[in-house]
Amino acid sequence: MRTRQIPRAEWPSFFDGFNRRHEGGLVTARLLTPALGAQIEANDLPFEGVVADPVEGTVSVHLGRKPGTHLEHSVERPVQIWLELTDEGAECALEIESEDGVKTILQFRSALLPEMVDGLAR
Repeated sequence: MRTRQIPRAEWPSFFDGFNRRHEGGLVTARLLTPALGAQIEANDLPFEGVVADPVEGTVSVHLGRKPGTHLEHSVERPVQIWLELTDEGAECALEIESEDGVKTILQFRSALLPEMVDGLAR
């Protein structure tokens, strides 16, 4: 596995492509906090998207499609975003770290290479 840091200036354009590539993929969302350790926030929910709001200073994660299972998780004051890749280059996880040290980790059940996703009907 390897990781790649996404520069802040690229967040909006990165998320546009990332959202298209992973829409509907099943995601487990974990929070890793300095005080409480690791906690699962959602398990195997369909990925809807991630949005960076530079005006509000937040990154919002959207999972689930149905009213009873929809999750919107807001990361206040994000400072770093990391993309985890398999050895083959497939995107398998995304980590968003906030100023207070809390990490939101989105782990995809199936890691697909970007070229495998392009052109697939949703």
